[in-house]
Amino acid sequence: MDKFDVKDIKLAEGGRLRMEWAEREMPVLRSIEERFKKEKPLKGIRVAACLHVTTETANLMTALQAGGADIVLTASNPLSTQDDVAAALVSHYEIPTFAIKGESNTIYYKHIHAALDHKPHFTMDDGADMVSTIHKDRRELLDNVIGGTEETTTGVIRLRAMAHDGALEYPIIAVNDAMTKHLFDNRYGTGQSTLDGIIRATNVLIAGKTFVVAGYGWCARGLAMRAKGMGANVIVTEVDSLKALEAVMDGFRVMPMMEAAKEGNIFCTLTGDLNVIDKHHFEVMKDGAIISNSGHFNVEINIPALEEMASSKRLVRPFVEEYKMDDGRRLHILGEGRLINLASAEGHPASVMDMSFANQALSLEYMIKNADKLENTVYGVPQDIDLEIARLKLEAMGVGIDTLTEEQEKYLHSWEHGT
Repeated sequence: MDKFDVKDIKLAEGGRLRMEWAEREMPVLRSIEERFKKEKPLKGIRVAACLHVTTETANLMTALQAGGADIVLTASNPLSTQDDVAAALVSHYEIPTFAIKGESNTIYYKHIHAALDHKPHFTMDDGADMVSTIHKDRRELLDNVIGGTEETTTGVIRLRAMAHDGALEYPIIAVNDAMTKHLFDNRYGTGQSTLDGIIRATNVLIAGKTFVVAGYGWCARGLAMRAKGMGANVIVTEVDSLKALEAVMDGFRVMPMMEAAKEGNIFCTLTGDLNVIDKHHFEVMKDGAIISNSGHFNVEINIPALEEMASSKRLVRPFVEEYKMDDGRRLHILGEGRLINLASAEGHPASVMDMSFANQALSLEYMIKNADKLENTVYGVPQDIDLEIARLKLEAMGVGIDTLTEEQEKYLHSWEHGT
């Protein structure tokens, strides 16, 4: 495990071809990579990345490598790895990669430790497992670490809790909070890829089904919108009054999960919290209910409770486990309760990950330049980076926008003019 650990290195050529396909849809990251090749702003920097090992992530890795970074990659979820891509990174790009789809939790953390043996100056996280491991088990590495980035809502929540408790030992940029990340990746990426995962796993017709979306953050909004667009009767459950009100105004039915559990045919959790679907919900669900998760961790569905309740369990399709209740009802858990868009599908489309990973690359460059000014807390992505990524994306799409005139600019910064 010194240099890499992948399922089968012979899969590399297929992974390389899929990386090339994704790269065509990532013009912003490609433009950053071209600049990085010339300027080498990451030269001499060791980076350990704990991200979903997909074609899009692979293109981020090669962009950072082009900028001079010494990269190692490990998976941020046991079921999200694309094995051909992991092989391609090792074989074609000589990027040490530790990731195997379906790996156990034990191997998952062994892989994180293998990546940390790289003694990184910077970490890139998707869920904060790498940062957490450093702080709990590998504190000897903290003297080397300059900073890190975090990709997900769940990870940012964990890191802000660490910062609040005074436990965070190095600065983190919350890439997830960039406007060009959560407004697009979370909403449009999660919306499409989650439905893709559910459909690939089950082959059910969405139209006419009652589809329960737990939460109404950006990821859940995207899924609710897409499910509605495919003809589902969408119910939203929430604990936040403002978000619930917004869901009502957006045309969705809103009710507590206990009521929704009785009506739903398909369920998906996207909250970042635990036991969102719990034992008392399973007790009232319909026969044939399909239960999935698109939040980062598999704790949103209380699967241990379901295991205790069920009289039998069997795998009826890849990524579909059927739990039979004593009363004859059958409940179906998709992808072991893990991210269904990555467990049974390919994750977000490359076009939207283009912006998310552009944020990763530019945030890393920013932290290198400003390391001496940053404290041990969680920062947002600087606005000028966010705006530049949006500008580059529009340019790549062939979309033009207006520019303020000098007169308009002056008016917006004045206070003298009234009615």
